[in-house]
Amino acid sequence: MKILALLFLLPGMALASGVDSLQNFLHHSRTMRAQFTQTVQDRNGKQVQNASGVMQFSRPGKFRWVYEKPYAQLIVGDGVKVWMYDADLNQVTVRKLDQALGSTPAALLAGDNEIERNFDLIDGGRRDGLEWVEASPKNQGGSFEKIRLAFRDGTLAEMELRDHFGQTTTIRFVQLELNPKLAAKLFIFTPPAGADVVGD
Repeated sequence: MKILALLFLLPGMALASGVDSLQNFLHHSRTMRAQFTQTVQDRNGKQVQNASGVMQFSRPGKFRWVYEKPYAQLIVGDGVKVWMYDADLNQVTVRKLDQALGSTPAALLAGDNEIERNFDLIDGGRRDGLEWVEASPKNQGGSFEKIRLAFRDGTLAEMELRDHFGQTTTIRFVQLELNPKLAAKLFIFTPPAGADVVGD
């Protein structure tokens, strides 16, 4: 399961570039809540997955992704560990937060403000009314070789993530709220009774 925890909102303002938009987001956001849709296409452009749900984060290190359709899955970062729960399998996978983030998309969301420590940033120009920025992980051992983020009027509109197998994951965000008050319990996960727990 990929940790696709990477969704942002910025105050509406005219910015010069996608890099400016991303840096401004990191400076101004502490929490966020949004609904999302997620599609995955294989290297030939065929859609192989379609999902939707709700995400929330509280930087640094805490996030909650709830996949509602077509299957129930939950990803919770509690600041120390990342918990991934597959309801159908009743299985929990747990990893240390620093190992799960690193140069992954989640590092853009839940990490600290020093994004250029883990990513090389390049302005991606303007297309379809969106300002794009491309983030390439400096550590090539991660799951993704390239991450592109698009901003519209200072608000994160979508992300594109390309993995080493040629698959492209596109996440689009709606009903974004910047810096909402989020309950601490959202970022606490206790494995359900009888669940199979694997990992750290």
